[in-house]
Amino acid sequence: MPTYDYVCDACGHAFELFQSMTDSTKKTCPECKKRKLRRLIGTGGAIVFKGSGFYQTDYRSDSYKKAAAADKPPGAKPESGKKEGGGAAEKKSGGASDS
Repeated sequence: MPTYDYVCDACGHAFELFQSMTDSTKKTCPECKKRKLRRLIGTGGAIVFKGSGFYQTDYRSDSYKKAAAADKPPGAKPESGKKEGGGAAEKKSGGASDS
């Protein structure tokens, strides 16, 4: 059951009310007893992830990974963070473009 925010336009009293979604909106202020109560629009509930963690790779199958690798341009860096080839070869190619 959600918690709704209410504010009274007559006296300014603001409060939260824990009520069912099917309950009708309250109209009477509990402080001044006037029918100037208004329900505020809240930001809504947040998604709560429970467990040890969720990662992008948790739901990727091996066939998906192979297809994604085949779609990459030839000069793209791998996402896994591993460098293919030697680091010296990359330095040489980087130096050649500077001169």
